[in-house]
Amino acid sequence: MAGEKIKVLNDDSFNSFLGSTDILALVDFWAPWCGPCKMFGPVVEEVAKEFEGKIEVAKINVDESPNISANYKVSSIPTIILFRKNQEVVRSVGYKTKNELRKIIERNL
Repeated sequence: MAGEKIKVLNDDSFNSFLGSTDILALVDFWAPWCGPCKMFGPVVEEVAKEFEGKIEVAKINVDESPNISANYKVSSIPTIILFRKNQEVVRSVGYKTKNELRKIIERNL
C-alpha cells in the first residue's frame, strides 16, 4: 500500500524512524479494513512525492502495531500526526483532501 517515498513502520521501527530525521515527519495511522484509509492512501502518496526532501512520510498499520497506536492514543483512523524531533506537532483525524493535507504540512514546515 505504501509507495516508494513512504516508509512502512511497526512497533520496532517507529522510534528509530523518528530519531533518524531532522525534518518534519508525517505518520499516517491506518488499517486495511478502513474505508476512509483506503481513500486517503493515494492522497498521502501524492503529498509524499510533492514534499520529497522537505518531509519524511511513513505509514503504520494500527492492527499490526498496537503499542505505538496506544502510546499515541490513536483511537480513530485515519489519523495523521506530524512530528518534529520526536515531538508531536499536530494531529489530524479523518479523511483529508490533498489540498487540506498540503495546508496542514505547509503551516508546519
